[in-house]
Parts: sequence; structure tokens; C-alpha cells
Amino acid sequence: MQKTKRALIQTISWALIWTVLWLTQDGNERFIIDNIAAFLFQILLITILIWYVAPKLLFQRKYFIFVLVSILIVGISAYLSSNILSGPPPFRGPRGRGPRAPLPSKFFVQLLLIGVSYIIATLLETFLFAQRKEEETIRNKNENLQTELKLLKSQINPHFLFNALNNIYALSTMDSTKTQESISYLSDMLRYVLYECDKAFVPLVSEIQYIENYIKLFSLKSSRKYPIHTNFNILGFGVTIAPMLFIPFVENALKHGYIEKGGDSYIKISVEATNDAIDFIIENSFPDHAVQKDKVGGIGIENVKKRLAILYPNKHQLYIDDANGIFTVKLSLNPGIHV
Repeated sequence: MQKTKRALIQTISWALIWTVLWLTQDGNERFIIDNIAAFLFQILLITILIWYVAPKLLFQRKYFIFVLVSILIVGISAYLSSNILSGPPPFRGPRGRGPRAPLPSKFFVQLLLIGVSYIIATLLETFLFAQRKEEETIRNKNENLQTELKLLKSQINPHFLFNALNNIYALSTMDSTKTQESISYLSDMLRYVLYECDKAFVPLVSEIQYIENYIKLFSLKSSRKYPIHTNFNILGFGVTIAPMLFIPFVENALKHGYIEKGGDSYIKISVEATNDAIDFIIENSFPDHAVQKDKVGGIGIENVKKRLAILYPNKHQLYIDDANGIFTVKLSLNPGIHV
């Protein structure tokens, strides 16, 4: 809220308060004469507080100077207002009961009125400052998260392109027809990466289509059918997901599942989705002996873990196990519907 607007709101508020007090005095003209100075000094001090004292002293943590300046300007204002337009309140005594104790001095009354308004204005400024700082912190945090997400995406997209080009290069030495098919699949994949993955969330069906194209591209490397089994069941309408979230697990399974060597190796991929939940499961066999990993492959799963922590805090469960010669990944998401 702008400083002028805040000062104007408080001015109107105190004007209404003084109007109500005046009406309780049956519209006595003397009431206005006695208190108009206090009202004007209230507005003056509130303005000084909003434009200078709070931002330059209080919010800069110069507390001692702030207290000293506040006491000084409130005291001077009370003294001046108590000596403008009217003298101290008169003595009054109750009817038939002798003299009454004198009313508080005019200075004390003005000090109380001006001091209360100054303290209230200080509390309001402090509250609004804390609110602005919180909003700024949240905004900076969101900007940092978006920057980190962009960095993670910049890591993952060239990685997939690198692997896809390697596959096409391998095909080009064996079968020109398959090479054309692979280029078609890669074209669809690149279209998805370039035009949809810039969004925070994409339709789940688009992500699955990307996975299917990736598997097709991989499968063209051989004339025999690879033991890759998929089950995609999307029941919800409008279910979305962060892009490129599943594919690192798929790539990891294709790379380390040893399915190109035949035998009992296999890969199973399952996606079950409704509007309330997405369950992704992938299993792949792996050989007993160690398989040499290339340097590029290490970024995939760690990348996904970081993105899950940012995009689905407290809304995901990730389970990874490699017992009994089977590498298993189970990922459950509470995605919601993003329009």
C-alpha cells in the first residue's frame, strides 16, 4: 500500500473518531476549539512517521534513535497543541458536594491523544512492513525455484537429445527405413520439448506420448522385439504433470536393464491416473555383475528428486529399490488439475 494512501486512510479514520467524540458532546463548539490542534498534530506526526521515522529509523533497526525521536516529537507536539487556541481545562465540582478534584492538565490530555495515535500508527506500519517483507521473501523464493527448475530442465533436455542422436546414428549404419522412422519420432519428441516443456505443467497424456516415442525410438535399434511391457491407464480428465518427470526413470531402465542382451531381462512400465492421484511404477531386471555407467547418465534420477521437492512438496512419495535383481521405482503424486 502506498504511503500517501496509508496516510490518507489514517487521517480519515481519526477524523471519524473525533467526529464521534464531538457528537457525544452534543456538537459543542468548544470541543472543536480545544482539540483541533491535537487532531492536526496527530496527522502531522503520522505523516512524518510514514515518510521518514519508520523507514529511516525503525525499519533500519536504529531502535534507540527511533525511540528518542518519537518521544521528542510527541512531547513537543503535545506541548504546542496544549497551548494553542485554549488554556487548561477548568475546575469543576459536583453539585452540592464541594469542590471536585481538578481534571488532568491540558498537556497530559494532548500527550495521551497524540501518543496513542502515534503508537497505533507505528504498530500499523510495523505490521505492513512485516507483510511486505514476507511477500518479498515468498516472491524471491519462487523466483529462485523457477531459476532452479529452468537449470534442471536445461540439464535434462540436452541429455535426452544426446541419447536420441546416438540411437539414430547407430540406426543409420543398419537400416535407412528405420532411420526415417526414428527421425519422425525424434521430431515429435523435440516438438514436445520445445513447445510444451516450457510450461510448468503439461497434460499427462502428452508426457506419456513422449515416453512411447522414446521407447519406439529405442526399439528401432533392433529387428527383434524388446521385452518392454507398458500399461497406461488415464481415467481423469485434465490431469497434468510437470514435464519430463518420468522419462529419466525410463531412460535409466533402458540403459541399465540389459534388455539388449536378451535372456530373462525385461522392463515393465505402468501409469495409473485419476484426477486425484498418479501412480507411476517401473521395473527392470539387471545383471548380477556390475555394468559400467557413462558419465552423462548420473544426472537423471537426482534431477527428478530435486524437481519433486520443488514442484510437489508433501504431495509425492518416491520409492526406489534394487533387491533380488530387480530395480523398482514407485512414484505417487497428488497432482491436482491445472488449467
